[in-house]
Amino acid sequence: MIVLGIDPGTAATGYGVVCEEREPRGSLSLIECGVIRTAPRDPLSVRLRGLYEEVCALIERHHPEVLSIEDVFYAKNVRTTVVLGHARGVMLLAAEQRAVAIYEYPPAEIKKTVVGAGAATKEQVQFMVARLLRLKTAPQPSDAADGVAAALAHLLTARVPRFERTR
Repeated sequence: MIVLGIDPGTAATGYGVVCEEREPRGSLSLIECGVIRTAPRDPLSVRLRGLYEEVCALIERHHPEVLSIEDVFYAKNVRTTVVLGHARGVMLLAAEQRAVAIYEYPPAEIKKTVVGAGAATKEQVQFMVARLLRLKTAPQPSDAADGVAAALAHLLTARVPRFERTR
């Protein structure tokens, strides 16, 4: 299974493409990671178009089955929260238009799944991402590691059976 993980932002969006191999069972490998940057002086509409096009390109290049995206966090600045919502919206649209399954995870859940603590630091996330993927060094910058962590959170929680209530 190939998962595209995204840590959304308007200035810097971290992403990571992680593959879970069938054999040996559960073997995880990093395909690509990086940061999508937009020019802060550009109008919001131009920045959103750029984000949309870059996410579309990632989907076309890697054909992920799943988009695992960090859910909205509530910033102290309302405008920041709203703008982040716009950015997430174009990314969700890109995945939906290409029939990629979408899973949203709160930031604390991603950290808890990857590190074991919902209040983990960026350095702890980077360390565990490198460890889980058996990398010599952690993905840089931290936004890229956060995107990889979003992908890992989906792969690691997908392994755990979820029980549904029955009547």
